[in-house]
Order: sequence, then C-alpha cells, then structure tokens
Amino acid sequence: MSSYPSSTPRTSDAEQLPADLQRLVAALDRLPNPTAAQLAPLVDAVVESTKRRRRILSLVQDALGQLRLDMKYLMFDLEATRRERDAYRLKLEEHES
Repeated sequence: MSSYPSSTPRTSDAEQLPADLQRLVAALDRLPNPTAAQLAPLVDAVVESTKRRRRILSLVQDALGQLRLDMKYLMFDLEATRRERDAYRLKLEEHES
C-alpha cells in the first residue's frame, strides 16, 4: 500500500483510471510522507471524481443503448401498424366497391 495516509484505496481499480492519473498516484507514492500526507486528500478527491464520472458515463451509455433498442422496437411496431392499417383500408375499399 502507499506510504502516506489515505482513506481511499486509489491504487485498486487502477485500470479504470486514466494513465496520467495513475502516474500522479505513483508520483505521490514516491514523495516524502509529510508532503504526500498533504496532497493525498486532493488526489483522493480527483480519483473519486474520475471514478464517479466514469460510472455516470457508463450509466448514460447503457441508457442510450436501451433507448436505441426501444426506438427500433417502436419503429418496427409503427411500420407493422401502418401495414395493417393499409391492408384493412384496402379490404374496406374492396368491400365498399
């Protein structure tokens, strides 16, 4: 673990962090303890903010994917309804003639 006190385990989930943020965390690990202790809360906040943005982005992407799928189903249903309407209209016109 890190040589500085930290409430947030920044190095776990490192693959989720951008490379520049991973380098910042690694550089913080190499700093002397008093300096690292001062900077750790700030880096923790940046890491947590980055993780939160990634989670939100993932949720938004999932929601957009679901919306696209729902739109495809709705378009299919609309086209089927139009075909049925046209078929019934044709039958009605044939019956009236």
